[in-house]
Amino acid sequence: MTRDEISRCHSRALAASGRLRLPLRSRVWKGQAGEFQGAGVGSSLDFQDHRTYVPGDDPRHINWQAYARTGQYTMKLYREEVRPVVDVVLDASESMFFDTEKAERSAELFCFAVESARRSGAATAVYLVRGDAVRPVPPETISVHRWLEEARALKPSDAAMPPDFSRIPFRGNAIRVLVSDLLFPGDPDHAIRLLAARQGSPILLAPFLQKEAAPEWTGNYEFIDAERNSRHHHRIEPSVLKRYKEAYTNHFAMWKNAARRHQCRMARVACETDLQTALFAEALPSGALETTN
Repeated sequence: MTRDEISRCHSRALAASGRLRLPLRSRVWKGQAGEFQGAGVGSSLDFQDHRTYVPGDDPRHINWQAYARTGQYTMKLYREEVRPVVDVVLDASESMFFDTEKAERSAELFCFAVESARRSGAATAVYLVRGDAVRPVPPETISVHRWLEEARALKPSDAAMPPDFSRIPFRGNAIRVLVSDLLFPGDPDHAIRLLAARQGSPILLAPFLQKEAAPEWTGNYEFIDAERNSRHHHRIEPSVLKRYKEAYTNHFAMWKNAARRHQCRMARVACETDLQTALFAEALPSGALETTN
């Protein structure tokens, strides 16, 4: 992908973030001051409750009208406003960028996740991961369209190994957005447990191609291993194609089951339609996103 192509993907992601966002209002936050409701009490305008005054309380929150009626000091309590925490992770495996349509959808989803978090005022951290190689990226650099160069520069010890999420310094009580096609071996339960550690709330945004999910191969083909850039010749008979489709279906059934066990929101996002249509069709119903209204 060229920088101009990434720029267009970023523009489409920004447009989508005006209508949809990460589900930040669906959970209780603790931490820095911001605009979202927290678990404690604070100084926002959202009234919560009363309690009896005790020495040391802020006199600005005394209910003077109640004092005039009863002669007793009571305190107005307000809902604390806090700043959400969002960790965004991009799986920079070659399978994400091997096909033009999939590369664009991967870029759109990544930019959407980062810009949605930033637009909501979240404390945002961004990581690129490929195998055992991890690189943090300042969130503000996403808009200058150089993140793919950073992703290409990752040098894992084995390009075909699954992303090693244990190397990412996830923050506690964060929403953790993984943008990945999930086409890597290993137990999805283990991966999601890492994403959910320290009271994290994982969200999976998985771009997929229909021609990957339901190919119509027949005859002789040269297949390319995207991660190792190696080529293999195979003859595809109907029985082989059937086994492939069954394996593909079972693979994502495992991911969906693991996501359900760990209360992880998962959305497989088609690459063949425009971004907003795909997100409204697949990410919104799953709870991976919510509307901005």
